[in-house]
Amino acid sequence: MPKTPEPEVVSITASDVLSLKIDGAATVKIIFACLIIPDTSAAEDTLVRSTAAVWEVVVDSLTRKWDAHALSSRQWEELVAGAFKRDGFDEVILTPASHDYGLDVIATKHTLGTVKIIGSVKAYKEGLLVDYDAIARLALAILSENDVSKGYVLTTSDFPPLVAQDRYIGPLLSQKRLELINGDQLRTWLQKVKANP
Repeated sequence: MPKTPEPEVVSITASDVLSLKIDGAATVKIIFACLIIPDTSAAEDTLVRSTAAVWEVVVDSLTRKWDAHALSSRQWEELVAGAFKRDGFDEVILTPASHDYGLDVIATKHTLGTVKIIGSVKAYKEGLLVDYDAIARLALAILSENDVSKGYVLTTSDFPPLVAQDRYIGPLLSQKRLELINGDQLRTWLQKVKANP
């Protein structure tokens, strides 16, 4: 029996239309609401119940062709929130699309104690580095909230080469309270999480 060809995501537009090309054939358009399935949604936050079926298709496509512009900024935030949920976090919150002070995802895991992760997602094209201010905003959030275990800045691109030498950011990096996840690391994590749902 011939193997079914895997679809390739051609684009996802702001109007939430996923364009797929299957084995070089005509492009198929699929309309979807989001990459996550919300449990509850308030004016401020969205509690993530699980990932939508299209989440895996998008991760597969990004694995083959990494493109920051394949998704909108909000869709990148949803993709990352879904990854935290699939990575075993008990409660994942996606913050509002605006006025979130750079904080996009809050993930909590209840084990012997509680681990609370905060994350900032930056969808930048290749070569455009995340600026110090964006990293410093998350660092300030880590220091301001007593119950935060760790913070992540996740980007499709990369970070300034000397960021670890910054007098405010450097100590949080060395203490492992802040991690900077570049595009290559983000792609690897998404692949890993998809393979082990």
